[in-house]
Amino acid sequence: MKLLHEFREFAVKGNVVDLAVGVIIGAAFAKIVDSLVGDIVMPLVSRIVGKLDFSSKFIVLSDIPPGTAMTLDALKKAGVPVFAWGSFVTVAVNFLILAFIIFLMVKQINRLRRQHTNTPAAEPAPPPEDVLLLREIRDSLRRP
Repeated sequence: MKLLHEFREFAVKGNVVDLAVGVIIGAAFAKIVDSLVGDIVMPLVSRIVGKLDFSSKFIVLSDIPPGTAMTLDALKKAGVPVFAWGSFVTVAVNFLILAFIIFLMVKQINRLRRQHTNTPAAEPAPPPEDVLLLREIRDSLRRP
């Protein structure tokens, strides 16, 4: 029973819930970044480099069975080992973009936190009359 109680306390702590929300949002955000890389960035890079489609770039590492098309999908379905360097380039660019976006988000959050903590606090209310009187008595008793 104690183990279940400890697990319940762990599971409902704010950090675990925040982590779960972050993972869910991150999964959805990853789809957006995949689309950004695949549909916008990589076509622009391909255009600049010379109309290359990186996702279809690969090196065949063994013999190709007769009648197999020379596409990455067909070769993988046929069980032919391929060095799919184009897919790796796409994933690496995807990672760099995602890391940069997260860096910008964390930087902005830290800036907002600094602004929030640097706001001047309201002046504290003056102490009540009885506290002032007690302080005067204390200070007069300390004097020789």
